[in-house]
Amino acid sequence: MDSRNFIGLEATHNRFRWKLPVTSGISTTGGFMFGGSGLGAAISALEGTSGRECVWATAQYLSYAKPGEVVDVDVTIAVEGHQVTQARAVCHVADREILTVNAALGDRPMEHAGQWEQMPEGVGDPLSYPQRTHHSDWSGTINERLDQRMVKGRAYDDLALRELGEPSDGQYLLWARIPDVITGMDATTLAVLGDFVPSGVGQALGVRGGGNSLDNTVRVCRMVPTEWVLMDIRVHAVERGFGHGLVHMFAEDGTLLATASQSVIVRLSKA
Repeated sequence: MDSRNFIGLEATHNRFRWKLPVTSGISTTGGFMFGGSGLGAAISALEGTSGRECVWATAQYLSYAKPGEVVDVDVTIAVEGHQVTQARAVCHVADREILTVNAALGDRPMEHAGQWEQMPEGVGDPLSYPQRTHHSDWSGTINERLDQRMVKGRAYDDLALRELGEPSDGQYLLWARIPDVITGMDATTLAVLGDFVPSGVGQALGVRGGGNSLDNTVRVCRMVPTEWVLMDIRVHAVERGFGHGLVHMFAEDGTLLATASQSVIVRLSKA
């Protein structure tokens, strides 16, 4: 299975329009489409229409799509140059806009390259860490389809319930993979995996909670074969009911695959 099949994105007779049936398998335990699924579908549609690979993509989340609905993804090519395409995708259910994605796609061969952001030291084999625990039944949802191993963080039961908890240093580390996607790493897969800043907010505050993404910007660096991705989540600040942070995504060999940054509406759990 490739990433497009994992999400369930479908081409139509019009190369500028794609369809995404919303299923439980790409949705959260709250009963709405996972933000990473929406961004991943938009990236896949943009790449499919342009014939070029994603450089960066930024999503603004506007509304929710629920299982049983069908999201139409309309692609517009704004500028198509020799090496770079600037485009956008509007994802909507009928006349209800769910998210809008702007992106750049292309490739510019160049001898000069480098990586300055390094993988955290002392991180062990993914299978040596416990699975990330969930506070609700996640069977049949996107969470069940992701394998997540917690490297640095606190179990859900160890976080405070609504009252002020013990804040962390703002860093939350997870190994993650999508077992069903076996054809290699791409921007769509990373968009799904990169929607983890909300989970880091609760960890940073020391309380049971997370939030809903207002946006997500994925910047693609270098693709290498890897089964697992290390999610180095850094929460910068929580103020006025909003959280801000980013995640660096590393391959098992330490290659920086991509970064993702988000702002989040912070919400506390009731149990």
